[in-house]
Amino acid sequence: MKKLAVLFLCLNFLWSFGQEAIQEDFKPSTLNQPGQEYPMVNSQGYVRFKIKAPAADSVSVSLGLGGRGGTKLTKNEEGFWTGTTEGPMDEGFHYYHLTVDGGTFNDPGAKNYYGSVRWESGIEIPAHDEEFYALKDVSHGAVQQILFPSPSTNTSRRAFVYTPPGYHLNTDKEYPVLYLQHGWGEDETAWMNQGRANLIMDNLIAEGKIEPFIIVNTYGMTNEIKWGGIRDFDIKYFQTVLTEELIPYVDSHFRTLDNPENRAMAGLSMGGMETRMITMNKPGLFQYYGLLSGGTYSPEDLKEHEDLKLVFLSAGSKENPDRVKQAAKALNDAGIKSVSYVSAGTAHEFLTWRRSLYQMAPLLFNE
Repeated sequence: MKKLAVLFLCLNFLWSFGQEAIQEDFKPSTLNQPGQEYPMVNSQGYVRFKIKAPAADSVSVSLGLGGRGGTKLTKNEEGFWTGTTEGPMDEGFHYYHLTVDGGTFNDPGAKNYYGSVRWESGIEIPAHDEEFYALKDVSHGAVQQILFPSPSTNTSRRAFVYTPPGYHLNTDKEYPVLYLQHGWGEDETAWMNQGRANLIMDNLIAEGKIEPFIIVNTYGMTNEIKWGGIRDFDIKYFQTVLTEELIPYVDSHFRTLDNPENRAMAGLSMGGMETRMITMNKPGLFQYYGLLSGGTYSPEDLKEHEDLKLVFLSAGSKENPDRVKQAAKALNDAGIKSVSYVSAGTAHEFLTWRRSLYQMAPLLFNE
């Protein structure tokens, strides 16, 4: 027992010795509610929380190092619960929530974003390359909500449409369209809110790196499937909504280039799975495909896709990057133009997908 105790102390010392001292330069998160000081983020990516819950017996935060139960907070005499993440978080956007005496709640200091099939608190860890999705003094496009008729679901459905700067001024110009899907647990608000897709586009256009195009986001009808039940998902319902209802509506209500060579589909995670299914079922409807942490294609999958112009495959370096690299190589070897991208230092999270959109956008509609 003494040997075990000594070994434990040595390991604990080595672990502590290897930890970087926490810098006390914490600042309010940029995603806080107006006037709220907490949560706070420091220059290393640590997050500090402060919650007032004087009658609570336990408070924890889901945000923390993977597999260790998030961050447990400690109560002081004034009824405030405070705590700091065990280590620095990955750069970029993260969802999180509080657990107070066994119940799930949002952080009253943070803004909310739809993810995990509910409105979750959100926090932004500053990224070293955040300029590409920053709000800048450039010309901005518009993001508008549309309600389009959906006879197949016997209702009107919602989508968000990004139109680039100048769309409403130059009324003779027509534009290509990217149909861009969210992941499981999210909805049609995700790409513009969490993903900052409109700002990424604005900045790319301002820098002259892309020709302007329209982006359309709609709900992928995915959240009725419980976590782990992906095999139960039937694509035919959403495929009907997208291909027979939404695309014709967009083409008739916006100035689009209504042909496959000016139409792309991409998605993150489960939205990538939807993209793969629909493009496989409907060869020729789109000529640009993008799977962002959303699987791969094989040359055999695409043997009937004769006019396909590009396949874009991406993942975070903490996911399965070799898979997308190998898939892209196999496609290129088979004569199918493909590009793979790996986001350094990120996992299955929005910085991976922001970077993926930034890399993919200049490759679309440029032939």
